[in-house]
Amino acid sequence: MSRIGRKPINIPAGVDVKINGSEVTVKGPKGTLTQTFHPKMTVAVEGSEILVTRPDDEKESRSLHGLTRTLIHNMVVGVTEGFQKTLDVQGVGYRVQKQGKDLVMNLGFSHQVTMSDTEDIKIEAPNPNTIVISGIDKQKVGQFAAEVREKRPPEPYKGKGIRYAGEYVRHKEGKAGKGAKG
Repeated sequence: MSRIGRKPINIPAGVDVKINGSEVTVKGPKGTLTQTFHPKMTVAVEGSEILVTRPDDEKESRSLHGLTRTLIHNMVVGVTEGFQKTLDVQGVGYRVQKQGKDLVMNLGFSHQVTMSDTEDIKIEAPNPNTIVISGIDKQKVGQFAAEVREKRPPEPYKGKGIRYAGEYVRHKEGKAGKGAKG
C-alpha cells in the first residue's frame, strides 16, 4: 500500500470540500480550486478528513494513489496558506521593479523584459534583486517561476542571471584555467 496514498488529509477549519464523481472542489479563505482526478481513484470525506483509496494493486492504480492524495493535499494547503517561490537576480546592472501589474526586468539585454500578473499569480519585487511569486495553485506558481527564470537563467562562468533562492550554480573556470601554456 502506498505510504503517502493511505495518509488521511486533515481539513482545517474554514475549508469546504465537495466531491462530485471524480471532480474535487476545495474552497477556502484564499480562493477555490477544482481538479478532476482519474476515475479509478475513490475520494471520500469522512468527518474532518479526506481519504483516497484505490480499487486494486495494479501498477497504474498504485502510481495514481499517492499522486491523487498529494494533489488534493496541495489544493487544501493552497486555499489556506498559499504557495510562493522566491527568485534572486544576480549580475551588475540586473534589477527588477514592479510597475502597476507588470514586473519590469533589466537583464542586460538592449530592452526591458516585462511579465504581467495573472488572476492566479501575484508578483512582488520587495527589492531590486528579489522576485516573489505567490498564488494558491502550486503547479501554476512553479510554472510561472520557471518562465521568469527562463528569461535569463544563471550562467556557469560568472553566475549572472535569475536563480531560485537557495539554488546552487556550479562555477566553471574560464579559458585561462589550469594547464594553460603560454
